[in-house]
Amino acid sequence: MSSIPANLSRVPNLLSSQLLLSNITRSSIGLVGVQNQMATGLAVSRFSDDAISASAISLLQDRLARTDQRLSNLQNAQGSLDYLDSAIGSASELILQAKNIASDQVGVPNDATTRETQAVVIDGMIRSLLEIANRETNGLYVFGGSTATRRPIDELRGGFRYVGRGSGLYADLDPSDDIPITIGGDNSIGDTSGRLQSTIDLNPWIGADTRLTDLRGGRGLGVATGNVEFSFDGGPFVSVDLTDADTVQDVVDRLTAAINQYETDNGVTILGPGGVAYSVGALGFDIVAGGGGGGADQQLVFREVGNGTTAQDLGLSQGAFEASVPQGADLDPELTLLTPLNSLPGLTYPLESIRFRFNTGGQSQLVDVDLSSAETVDDLRSIIQTAVPGVRVEINSSGRGLSIYNEVSGPSMSIEEVPGGVDTATELGIRTLAAETSVSDFNSGRGVRIVDGQADPVSGAVTSAFNTDFRITLGNGQAFDVDLRPQDLVNVQTVIDRINQEFTSALALPPINTSAPALAAGDFTAGLTDGQNGIAFTQAVAGGAITVGKLNNSAAAEDLGLLGASYDTASATLIAQDRAAVRVNNLFTALIDLRESLRNNDSSGITLAGEALGDGVDRLAATRALVGVYANRVDRSTRRQEDLQVNDEKVRSQLQHLDFSQASIQFSLLRTQLQAAMASGVQAQNLTLLDFLS
Repeated sequence: MSSIPANLSRVPNLLSSQLLLSNITRSSIGLVGVQNQMATGLAVSRFSDDAISASAISLLQDRLARTDQRLSNLQNAQGSLDYLDSAIGSASELILQAKNIASDQVGVPNDATTRETQAVVIDGMIRSLLEIANRETNGLYVFGGSTATRRPIDELRGGFRYVGRGSGLYADLDPSDDIPITIGGDNSIGDTSGRLQSTIDLNPWIGADTRLTDLRGGRGLGVATGNVEFSFDGGPFVSVDLTDADTVQDVVDRLTAAINQYETDNGVTILGPGGVAYSVGALGFDIVAGGGGGGADQQLVFREVGNGTTAQDLGLSQGAFEASVPQGADLDPELTLLTPLNSLPGLTYPLESIRFRFNTGGQSQLVDVDLSSAETVDDLRSIIQTAVPGVRVEINSSGRGLSIYNEVSGPSMSIEEVPGGVDTATELGIRTLAAETSVSDFNSGRGVRIVDGQADPVSGAVTSAFNTDFRITLGNGQAFDVDLRPQDLVNVQTVIDRINQEFTSALALPPINTSAPALAAGDFTAGLTDGQNGIAFTQAVAGGAITVGKLNNSAAAEDLGLLGASYDTASATLIAQDRAAVRVNNLFTALIDLRESLRNNDSSGITLAGEALGDGVDRLAATRALVGVYANRVDRSTRRQEDLQVNDEKVRSQLQHLDFSQASIQFSLLRTQLQAAMASGVQAQNLTLLDFLS
């Protein structure tokens, strides 16, 4: 006998129909979902499909997009580095050809015509090197450093100026990889400058606006602001808060206020009319003698609070202040762009003019720069850089003087005094050839070569005759020899002193030229002029010009610039070339030197230029090796990104893409379930009361 199903007992037909429809709808929706998955091939199309998987898929897609961008950047980086490697290779081949020309021409000392022809060839090589240095790819100049969108090398003053800045432009690669795709000026093609460093400490005085951060302080470690305590004449200590003091004037104002309050509270007189002040490089106090009633030796004493160092840093605690000891320790201010020039004790203010001389192939360009309107170091910097393009002025790393940079390859830069004026360049410490100039700076760092320790081939003894370096002949025909020793090659002044000493010693020796008047005191003086740079020989005898000739095949006279010296008849002075001039040490300079030496039929100059080209080739090889390292890093980074991309794609596919075999089984089950639901529903809907009663 038939019976009504338990789940449908005692329920209206409407509810039964709704339950049946719900089951059929749920199966249909599942079936549609599986059909959609099979059509798209995606297991997860929306967050509502699977929130956890969808979130992971979203993160993976973002990471894959970044990986695609990095791979694109790596591809561009590889292209730029390959192009850079090609450019360096072209430059290397060019310089090797120039070096071979130099080597060949050294062996042809008298063929001026051939050398003139080769000079034209070298001139063409210079233009080719300029083209290589200004090559670009994908809108970037490969030698442009961090400013790779502008031409890195411009022509200026008969030479070539590198105007790029920074070490290189970096591609957006893996965060752990900093790989430049351009290179800056630190190479033999685009060396940025030759540098002249100040030979003196300008030692500025402190002023009201001097910032505490610009003071080296009493300990030489800067100024750490905080609280300090002071006492007068054995009285109680009181504290002064200097924590937020910014300038010297802030410190003066707060100390003045605290001491005035102390006077009121304790009934003493500490400060005279001068009060708390600053003088030269230190803070000072106008202590009134006998202000505390105990005589003239009463003391104002400062001490630290806790573990602070403020009193020491401000030069207050190194000793007691009294009427006879009013000043603290020197605070040693640093030179800054805002430093007033009238606070530099060694300068004659206002400044006068200095002269820049640029030499190329025997040709000189002079630029006089009037510094009289400069009030601060920044004014001085701006005036010089505006008046002389290609010259850069900076405060040196020690913060004690100036550095002058010659940014133009080719011409040598000398800084001289303007004759008849104040020695402004010397006072600033920027004269390229001054008494303090190191001999090791001569000839682009090669120094001065002398003959020393040579023995007599017959006796075996080391004698002066075999170690003299050059002979100075005065206008009257008389001469004396100069033997420079290693201890004489410290600076220009020690060289000058040795030459003067050799003249003095020659007064007691038999004359070299027996037919000329004997040497007498005052006939000769070595020194420096107040104008053009160069060691100067002045004579007080009548006759012709002073001449210098080398002895024992010594290079000293040439390295000191004496063989190319000029004679001024009016002052009876022979002025040597400035061999301490500042030059940019790169391939453009070497090629220009070779061209000019070939034109001048100068074998020695050709040799030196060839050596410089050889050094340049070595530096190019080192640069090319560095580019190769960058390229290898790009290659490794590319492989790493490709591996990450494959792994991320695999995980994303596992989460997002459909497993068709599983989906087919699920589709079959849902279809069977739907068919069963519909069949059972038809049967249930056909049941009547009679079916329950039967």
